[in-house]
Amino acid sequence: MGILRIVGTPIGNLEDITLRALRTFKESDFILCEDTRVTRRLLDHYEIKTSTISYHQHSGELKVDKILTLLKEGKNLALVTDAGTPGISDPGGKLVSEARAALGDDFKIESIPGPAALTTAISIAGAGFDRFLFLGFLPHKKGRQTMLKEIIASEHSVVVYESKHRAAKFLSEMIKLEEATGISKEIIVARELTKMFESLYFGSATSVLEKLQADNNNLKGEFVILIKQNSKNKNKDEYGEE
Repeated sequence: MGILRIVGTPIGNLEDITLRALRTFKESDFILCEDTRVTRRLLDHYEIKTSTISYHQHSGELKVDKILTLLKEGKNLALVTDAGTPGISDPGGKLVSEARAALGDDFKIESIPGPAALTTAISIAGAGFDRFLFLGFLPHKKGRQTMLKEIIASEHSVVVYESKHRAAKFLSEMIKLEEATGISKEIIVARELTKMFESLYFGSATSVLEKLQADNNNLKGEFVILIKQNSKNKNKDEYGEE
């Protein structure tokens, strides 16, 4: 039986790739990609000729069956997302679960660690993120307000992903909730991490929104938004003791 390897890839800068990841790509029979065109740019950069197969959130049972058949035939597969580590806010986790359920305990899955926007943002955010709640991409409509209320009330720091179309909307929603609840949060917005126009914005939801709206270019790209814990928790050390 083949091996399924979960491979982290750059979130922007193509130099952020491990030697192990490159070797895995070369030794794999196929690479499963969210978008084959995106992955091909990375592979071409490193002159890797391994064939690719698309696998994304809209892939149905027929595609999953094809992948399982390849594994049963002894093919070694590498799973990647467009950027970062599979299984974090993408369909990679679903494939891992389906493969494990179908192929049993003898089936081998390996992690090839690499970049993730989540950990990249936290590493430059400063203190306050020893413990945090990660919510990924918030719902567009149903359930969104409930999650926003959970964020504003949370005693833990919170991290979310937002697209360029909704980053400003998220901050506007936070401002309204702060006004309604009297709870203020410190916000950090990380934009275009590891890319040429990487930017960090710190402050209240209001001040960060003003900085983003000051230049339309500030609202382009991918965003990680970090919301610091309530001030009443700031007197605790990293072990939760006063």
